[in-house]
Parts: sequence; structure tokens; C-alpha cells
Amino acid sequence: MTTENLNCANCPVHNAANLIKLGVDMTNYDYVIALAGNPNTGKSTVFNSLTGLKQHTGNWPGKTVARAEGGYSFSDKRYKIVDLPGTYSLLSTSTDEEIARDFILFGQPDVTVVVVDATRLERNLNLVLQVLEITDRAVLCLNLIDEAARHKITIDERLLSKNLGIPVVPTAARQNVGIQELLKSIQEVASGSFICKPHRISGEIKNVSHAVEELNKKIMEEFPGLPNTRWIALRLLEGDQKIIDAVRSGEIGSLINREFQTVES
Repeated sequence: MTTENLNCANCPVHNAANLIKLGVDMTNYDYVIALAGNPNTGKSTVFNSLTGLKQHTGNWPGKTVARAEGGYSFSDKRYKIVDLPGTYSLLSTSTDEEIARDFILFGQPDVTVVVVDATRLERNLNLVLQVLEITDRAVLCLNLIDEAARHKITIDERLLSKNLGIPVVPTAARQNVGIQELLKSIQEVASGSFICKPHRISGEIKNVSHAVEELNKKIMEEFPGLPNTRWIALRLLEGDQKIIDAVRSGEIGSLINREFQTVES
């Protein structure tokens, strides 16, 4: 057995096996895109703008929550886009939050597009930061930029992109403004031509920092190459049952970075 770097330019990073468990068939598609966002941000309009009539609906496996999927082609690649339930957080305190969190964590989409309302950016950033704790492949869709302008709200998207470490694309999806730029940013992140360096909260947490570091160390020893082990440690300490079960069963090992996986020589 030898350890090889399995990453390559333009290679998808999604977890095909876990996507099947989540009910997503990637046959005939190159990349899978997750679409996340708070309710009332225009996320469905963005979804429709990206997919047109190439979409269908159903339910999440074992859930009564509806799911919309669609597809599109861009730069000779085929993209499947999955519209996640609108949520305010990913703390898994509701079925919608659990579905959205599990898809991003276990499905490991090639890109997670987070749609925010440009007129309520501060309120929406909570979800953005939670997404960036889980994945390092994301694009911020700054939607309703026309409404922001009408309310005389200006946003420096370049500075925001620099601070968040991901592409930020202003859009007005109802008018199809910015959609081509959004498609381009998705392609750049999916193909690896844009390397995200997401902002992550690194401050110490009073009274629990020692416990987090001790648990983080044990997780790293048990699952070498597992991304975002500190986030996993925090979820374990907070009693997140899905994460507890995934660690106990070893399922969490399916998320290990490809460069740490071994293949037959």
C-alpha cells in the first residue's frame, strides 16, 4: 500500500458514496452544487435562474421535506445543483437544519453557494460563517442588490470577499443580473482555479478551550486527515447526536481528505 495525492486539477471533490445515501444521483454530472441560505433571500429565484426548466422535485430520503434539484452546463462541464432547505443556522436543532448541515458535511459538495439578502447582510452572515466552518469551497451570492441600492445601502463586495476568503458575487436574480458572474465563480471554485481561504472563528471559548483541544487531538489521531476536526470536537461537546453516531460508527472517516487516503500501488 502506498499513500498518493489523489487531487488533480478539475477533479470533483464531492463524496459520491455519501451523495447516494443522501438520494443524489451524480450519473452524467461532473460537479454537485449545494444552494444554501436564510428564508426570504431569493434563494429559489437564484435556483430557477441557474437551472431554468432543467429541474425536478421530490423529498429528502426518510423525510417529508421537499427537495428541488436541477442541472445546467457551463464551460463544457455539467453541474447538478441541490436546493437545501432555507435555514438560519446549521446547528441541527430542526429537521431543515439537519438536512442542510448533513448535505454540506457528508455530501462534501464541490461548491456551496450561500445566498444572502444584501439589505440584511449582517443578519445573514451567521449562516455564512457556519457554512465556512464546514467547507472550504463556497461562493457568496449577494442577492437583492437592486433592493439594497434602492435603500441606499452600499456593500464593498471586494473587501467582503477578502475578509471571508471566498468569491462574493452581487446579483439581482429576478432581473437575471449577475447570474453569469455567479456561474463563472462557481466554475472557478469547483475546478480549483480559485482556492478559497475561508474565514474561521479562532478565538478561545471560555472554560472549554482545554477540552476542545484535548478532544481535537484524539480525533486527529483516530482519523488522520479529517478536515475541520476542531469543529467536530465542538459538535461532540455540544452533544450533536448525528456527529456522535458518525464518530462511533467510523462514518466520519469517509470525510478524510483524499491526499491521506491509501491506494494500491
